[in-house]
Amino acid sequence: MTAPARPLPIRKQDTLHRLEQDVDAWVSTASADGTPYLMPLSFLWSDGTLLLSTSVTNPTARNLQANPRVQLTVGEMRDVIHVTGTVAVADVSDAEGEAFAAKAGFDPRPLRNYPFFRVTPTKIQAWREVDELKDRVLMDAGVWLV
Repeated sequence: MTAPARPLPIRKQDTLHRLEQDVDAWVSTASADGTPYLMPLSFLWSDGTLLLSTSVTNPTARNLQANPRVQLTVGEMRDVIHVTGTVAVADVSDAEGEAFAAKAGFDPRPLRNYPFFRVTPTKIQAWREVDELKDRVLMDAGVWLV
């Protein structure tokens, strides 16, 4: 039997917990000509943004630099967080770099050509089952609705 739909404040709390604790996300980008590309990347939730890093030779990095719109999905099919946002190449503080390295299990800072990208969410949706689809939008236009 499926658990009842979570109240929106609980769903937001669960979403923030997952963003802080989960390590990886599916990152969906598109090239300048619209060709889609999907890649799993580790992330750090930091001050309301997601921090990513990947090699500049990776299509994801090229796409992120050519097209500042991105979508990320965290979780499983029946417990998903879907983030739409804008991205920019980011300078990171030592504390953020250390936190990213600790969470991701690798430190891109000493690697050549591994920039950080900061995703600023514009929309966040979260749901588990069909009964949560109606109220799945928790953030819209960069503002928490809950």
